[in-house]
Amino acid sequence: MRRASRTAALLLPVALLGRSAAAAPSLGDYRHFRALSIDLQGRMPTREEIAALESPGFDLDAWIDARLDQRAYAERIRRIYMDLLRLDVGPSFQFVPKASLLRRHEILGPDGKPMFVYFRLLQRRQRPETDGDFCFTKAETGLQFPKYAAGIGTAVPVSQEVLDRNTVLVRPWWLYRDYHSPEPIDRYDPATWSRRYPNFTPTNELLFEPDGTTPVEAVRVCREEAQTALRGAVFVTGRRPQPLGTPPPYDRILPLPYDTEYTRAHPNEPIDCLSGTSVTLAHECGCGPGLERCLPTAGPFLERRGFTVPLAAPIGAERPTVVDPEFTGAWSRFWWGQEAVQFLERVVAEDRDFREVLTAKYTYVNGPLSQFYQWIAPSTCCGGEFGSADYLSGQLFGYVNPVSLFEPDRAPRDLLPHDTAAWVKVEDRGPLASGLMTMPIFLTKYGSRRGRAHALYNVFLCSEFVSTETKLPPSNESNLMIRPGCSGCHVSLDPLAAYFSRVVESDWTFLPGAVFPLESDKCGAPAGGDAQRGCDNFYDPAFTSETSSSLRGAYGSHEHAEEGPAGLGRYIVSSERFAPCVAEKVTSSFLGRPVTGDDAALLAQVEQAFVGGDYRMKPLVRALVRAAAYKDANNLSPAAWRNGGSR
Repeated sequence: MRRASRTAALLLPVALLGRSAAAAPSLGDYRHFRALSIDLQGRMPTREEIAALESPGFDLDAWIDARLDQRAYAERIRRIYMDLLRLDVGPSFQFVPKASLLRRHEILGPDGKPMFVYFRLLQRRQRPETDGDFCFTKAETGLQFPKYAAGIGTAVPVSQEVLDRNTVLVRPWWLYRDYHSPEPIDRYDPATWSRRYPNFTPTNELLFEPDGTTPVEAVRVCREEAQTALRGAVFVTGRRPQPLGTPPPYDRILPLPYDTEYTRAHPNEPIDCLSGTSVTLAHECGCGPGLERCLPTAGPFLERRGFTVPLAAPIGAERPTVVDPEFTGAWSRFWWGQEAVQFLERVVAEDRDFREVLTAKYTYVNGPLSQFYQWIAPSTCCGGEFGSADYLSGQLFGYVNPVSLFEPDRAPRDLLPHDTAAWVKVEDRGPLASGLMTMPIFLTKYGSRRGRAHALYNVFLCSEFVSTETKLPPSNESNLMIRPGCSGCHVSLDPLAAYFSRVVESDWTFLPGAVFPLESDKCGAPAGGDAQRGCDNFYDPAFTSETSSSLRGAYGSHEHAEEGPAGLGRYIVSSERFAPCVAEKVTSSFLGRPVTGDDAALLAQVEQAFVGGDYRMKPLVRALVRAAAYKDANNLSPAAWRNGGSR
């Protein structure tokens, strides 16, 4: 886009009318200035800027320094690394926070008209007829309620007494800005909220009653889901698993929850309502004031009717080019990406040590992210559906109160979910945080431990894992670092992947060593048999003996597994390849081509400026754009680009 052309040669000197040819900058100067403007300002130079270039005493160095203080320059560097890391999680990754997702069923109200009732899947209730299920029975509504589908049967009006006993009316956060007040009145208004809170757009399905025309003033929600307690207690019922094939009682479709070994051993023990296990272990845990701890969806499954979300925003989230109603999880997913955008831009704009991209404890969050880190992120930990391996795994290890990469109490309390444009610095996310590597956008974009390690190794050390072996002989060896045909890559890759052993794949749940030892004696398996249910979620069957099992991913290096992502960050930024790689990536982007051996002197100059400038980006870019190679890269004729000829 910024290459020389005959058109540019004709356009740029227009401001020279009335000047002597001797005083005019050269065509090369114009091309250089144009390239500088595009790279540092994101646009072609204006006539006024060209006139300034032509004026006596124009100070190009001062002009460059002024541009390096503007947002466009920070955006330019940010785009380099966002593109290299491809930090854009698309719809192929469906974020479904089961423990904090408010679904809804449609029933007939006392007046015989359809109404919505919101509920959480698997919510514990003291009433056995509805424990772990929707809060109404077939006898009360005429309907049975499958797990992920609308009610089935012939609906009958629910009585007012039953409705009031099992549900409450709530003015929720997605409809009211002032949902914390006793009588919220600041209701969503598309005419004004689009300016007040950009990109906060609930879909019409959340805004209107079943008739499609009556605005929702308050939502009807099951009583347990409306609770606001921060802690509950392990709920014990005395129920045991029923023999296979036993029909559920009370005309239910879902089986009744039963007491597990964990609940029997920990009756009435306090439990954090933020964890995913709380919804299946305690009946006191709900969605909090205004239902702020939960995300709404307009149906019993995963309907694409939560929020209207930007799907493409190449020039910034405030000016999306494509928006569409999406799954509720896409609302969170979009803001994960914006956190990385803000973080990278601030590191560059504030001229901070660029190594902080991989080591910083701080980050920047807005209202949706504050809500996510306080309430939604912890809820993905340690839970699951009754009787499933997920359900049993957290309980097997006694992990029911999660340890977080971003500690929830460090998120700003004064930000509300609507504050989409208010970005606040969080100075310290917690001891486990480490730059981009512990942000949800990175951990979900690169779901596997090896994928995470490979991306960082490639982008920040300019290195690749390339096998030197041409054959892949048959082998039963589980250790890929020594397996024939695999060892060439994995001997380097797997020790790096081990840094992520304590972070669940495609998630941000952390597995502390006090609960999950590198070798667990709980997960041994008899010869030819399997470990107990729940072990495979965290421990690797390929590295299991009769007495113990190894934490997934840790076999590459136990030392690295204990250091965690922060250890990988320290390793990368202390590597002698880090500074040359940063110089190479930025230089290649500004030159508009891959660097070659002919660029060795330029790369050395740029690297020296970067390291000598305390690993800050401004000295690097300043040295780069003043280099002759940068100026020459934008001084080729169209014929040279087409034919590889001379200038």
